Amino acid sequence: MKILVTGAAGFIGSFLAKRLIARGDEVVGLDNLNDYYDVNLKLGRLKQMSMDRNFTPVRLDLHDRDGVARLFSENRFDAVVNMAAQAGVRYSLTNPYAYADSNLTGFLNVLEGCRQTGVKHLVFASSSSVYGANTKMPYSVHDNVDHPVSLYAATKKANELMAHAYSSLYRLPCTGLRFFTVYGPWGRPDMAYFLFTRAIVEGRPIDVFNNGKMKRDFTYIDDIIEAVVRVIDRIPEPDPAWSGDVPDSATSYAPYRLYNIGNNQPVELLRFIEVLEEVLGKKAVKNMLPMQAGDVPATYADIGDLMRDVGFKPSMPIEEGLKKFVEWYRQYHKVSEG
Repeated sequence: MKILVTGAAGFIGSFLAKRLIARGDEVVGLDNLNDYYDVNLKLGRLKQMSMDRNFTPVRLDLHDRDGVARLFSENRFDAVVNMAAQAGVRYSLTNPYAYADSNLTGFLNVLEGCRQTGVKHLVFASSSSVYGANTKMPYSVHDNVDHPVSLYAATKKANELMAHAYSSLYRLPCTGLRFFTVYGPWGRPDMAYFLFTRAIVEGRPIDVFNNGKMKRDFTYIDDIIEAVVRVIDRIPEPDPAWSGDVPDSATSYAPYRLYNIGNNQPVELLRFIEVLEEVLGKKAVKNMLPMQAGDVPATYADIGDLMRDVGFKPSMPIEEGLKKFVEWYRQYHKVSEG
């Protein structure tokens, strides 16, 4: 297939592009290479694919309406995977307009491109953050998610609603993926595990929010990619059992689906730090802090629908996943052990 991957220089997008190329797909990788975090890291991810004849990099902002429309009309993609977004819960508190440009206007341009050129399947990244103030665990895609606690979460919920509107109006098959705390080699430097590793290696204290009483469904990058690839190949169809009397947010009368992709085994933050200390061979100096605005105390994915529909369950334990990350970190940053 010919597939557009947006956010191809990003963490998940770059791993996905590599996987699709490896299986024989032709991939066009869009990214604007913004400086939200180290551009060199993004360039390093792209470099791994740059010599492959089945990969075409495109530097473009998703909110460039004419540029995105031109890209779609010139390529005629079979499938589109939208991984581009302004990421980060905390950054949305200080730079909200970046989220409107990328996550709302940018996503609308993707939807229009898909509609105008007859794309067969749009897969898009949502987030576990959409569960917001929900406390019922594990989080289910069938539950109402109308109480976001950050603008980032609100834009991801908006993406799900926008995609459903296009699915309903234009019969555009859409699948939304709610990712749960993705980690691994080549990850984002603004994520807690990356910040912790850097601080511990450099002998600086780490900020531990909610006094470490947070729980996260840490999901290793390889598990995320396996699930995404399987979902790409499963084009959603209308659910004949869907009823407007008891509306189910995860399915629809339109060709639309939502899935959680999480490890299904939440880990307390203090345990996560303990494993990181063991792998690094060095103790962390912990700066215990209260909960930050926009954060939630726990995430825990119900992945029943994912297992039923694509036959996959993420399974990488943090002991092994963090070991792989630290091995990469030492090599990339030229950090010796001890």
